[in-house]
Amino acid sequence: MAKIPDKPQDVFVPLTQDYLKVFGRELVSLILYGSAAGGSYIKGKSDINLLLVLTPEGIDKLADAFATTKYWKKRGVAIPLIMTKAFINTSLDCYPIEFLNMRNNHILIYGENVLEQIDVSPENLRLQIERELKGKLILLRQGYLEAQGQPLQLKNLISRSFTAFISIFKALLYYKHDAAPRKRRDTINELAKVFAIDAEAFLQCADIKEGKSNLSGDNIVRLFTKYTQEVANMCNIVDSL
Repeated sequence: MAKIPDKPQDVFVPLTQDYLKVFGRELVSLILYGSAAGGSYIKGKSDINLLLVLTPEGIDKLADAFATTKYWKKRGVAIPLIMTKAFINTSLDCYPIEFLNMRNNHILIYGENVLEQIDVSPENLRLQIERELKGKLILLRQGYLEAQGQPLQLKNLISRSFTAFISIFKALLYYKHDAAPRKRRDTINELAKVFAIDAEAFLQCADIKEGKSNLSGDNIVRLFTKYTQEVANMCNIVDSL
């Protein structure tokens, strides 16, 4: 069985060596982002997410990385995001949340830190926050109907959806105060200080995501109802900004 690393840093050296073998000078940057870069990594549960920045010539060599990505996927390293510097610079208007969160929560493994100088427009950021919140609220309501109110399915829906909301919350705090905590629970508590939200509902969702919850079936149903209510509340808050 493939060995899952105890911590992300354990794979930095061999990971870099393998991608350099594939891309050589076409590899501009290898960057860790997401929970593994922000102190929320859980062995066996969290993916190790990578941003691979290549030259345009390197993009044409992606087929050469088939074996490398397959090898590392078995060891808990997700298939990387592949971009060029030009793609990043021309995409900040349509993906400000994603790039902002990567900028503020990453570890440079190799090469040039292309995320360091990223600057996003506040209005573009607010618009994407609103769009993402409302879109995910629609999906939660749709998922509730599909689950037919069954606690186990609702618990799985909370777990699958929760990480995306933390990214949105961090972006909202940056929009408001140009700063956000790195860890998810700190983010929730800070959000509750700045805006009128119920932190407890989101903290209980964090327990589910982290496998720490022992809520009974009826309590999961009630939590899911509160979860969707608080997301709707966040939509109204963002509308008023």
